[in-house]
Amino acid sequence: MVRLARDLDRRDFIRVVTAGMALMPTLGMSGLTRVVGPRRSRVALVRTSDRKLGVTAALKLLDLKRVKGRKVVIKPNFNSADDTPGSTHNDTLSQLVTELHGLNARGVTLGESSGPPQTRGVMEKKGTFDLARDFRFEVVDYEQITDNDWVTFPAAGTHWPQGFTLPRLVVDADYNVSTCCLKTHGFGGVFTMSLKLSVGLTPKSIRRTMHASPDMRRMIAELNTGYKPDLIVLDGVAAFTDGGPSRGELKAGNVMIAGDDRVAVDAVGVAMLKSLGANQAIMGRKIFEQEQIARAVDLNLGVASADAIDIVTGDAESKALADTLRGILAQG
Repeated sequence: MVRLARDLDRRDFIRVVTAGMALMPTLGMSGLTRVVGPRRSRVALVRTSDRKLGVTAALKLLDLKRVKGRKVVIKPNFNSADDTPGSTHNDTLSQLVTELHGLNARGVTLGESSGPPQTRGVMEKKGTFDLARDFRFEVVDYEQITDNDWVTFPAAGTHWPQGFTLPRLVVDADYNVSTCCLKTHGFGGVFTMSLKLSVGLTPKSIRRTMHASPDMRRMIAELNTGYKPDLIVLDGVAAFTDGGPSRGELKAGNVMIAGDDRVAVDAVGVAMLKSLGANQAIMGRKIFEQEQIARAVDLNLGVASADAIDIVTGDAESKALADTLRGILAQG
């Protein structure tokens, strides 16, 4: 059985599991054993205004032994080329790639589809191609890949009327890394962190369907059933507490957050926005009642409640912030 499981085509396996997971909330519990999500998740938190130091310190708090010998695919936040938190900061990205090479990754590829601006133009403005040369990683523009380079997921059990599509590079990746920012979303998403990052993995044509739907936030969560990050790095050195995703009300967050559970990372991120004093869409709703998170919990994409999150720190200042965030998380 073990050998047969290893021989399964990874893409086909994920597609079958994804369809089953998406159907569970509509099928109910009769005759079906609900898959149990992770009982607890570790989230690393570092209090810092230095992004490079923050990435290094956060990763040291996590067990990243699986990186060794694997090909890594990074999904940044390159929705636009606007200053961080409008997009992933080059210091965050370059330090992350440096750490991955130091952990003996077999190779690193960055893949992205910006929007609405053209991806290549965003990358040129951000200096991504120069960064790729200097820090030894490949770059893939998902606007330029062929039809065969996409994997389609079924509509059944989702709010996607015709299903959705993700890059084969991500679905089949040895090791997926997501790097997101700390911010609100002024166009219906409410917040944009690790779950929302998945929208940049879709063809632009289907994004219009999502943005026009009253189920937008649920659809965001459903995209995440098609792949699983092995590492998420959330840069909260700067934050948008209103507006977003490209421009908004800017506040200093001075935090770096990391983990492998999208629900846990986003829950801690929303708690951080609450601690900074964000808009009513954030402040007026409990964290696990946010539709992105609630739907992700339904789909077993991560922890089911705040008390299953272990925030780990390495210094007194970080611990003090973690204690504040635990209090906010405890309120729901």
